[in-house]
Amino acid sequence: MEVFDAVRTVLAVRSYQRKSIPPEVTRRIVEAAHLSASASNRQPWHFIVVENPATLKQLGALARTGPNIAESALAVVVAIEQTQFALSDASRAIQSMILTAWSEGVASNWVGFFGLDAVKAALGLPADLDVLAIIPFGYPAEGKGQGKKKRKPLSEVAHRERFDTRWS
Repeated sequence: MEVFDAVRTVLAVRSYQRKSIPPEVTRRIVEAAHLSASASNRQPWHFIVVENPATLKQLGALARTGPNIAESALAVVVAIEQTQFALSDASRAIQSMILTAWSEGVASNWVGFFGLDAVKAALGLPADLDVLAIIPFGYPAEGKGQGKKKRKPLSEVAHRERFDTRWS
């Protein structure tokens, strides 16, 4: 899948088939995060790949907005160092994972945004890391309308040169 097609069609999916993801696809997903750019190349992230069904169920119970994690084939817990640019750097890595997975037919959804201290304890993360998000991955349980996104018109959110000059 071309990059723009992945961006144009990717959707958040919260319901997954009971089907495992091949190891080579999982590796590409994680490697996409690892290869993402970061400020001063500091790479202030750690990616914990969870495939054990019992642990996935536990993560689903610990993340208020993510009970669907229990249904996923795997989840990547994204932990960050406490640095100035870690949030933006890790967000870039998460988007790289999501787009790479989507290009392989694997769906995902961003769960959480901090407030995941119980996950930290469950996975044995050190005190100096924060859990930013949990990204569950799996094959979609039902067909999704790729490319059917509800977005404001580009002319409402994009501008040329100055804010008062709308993109046309």
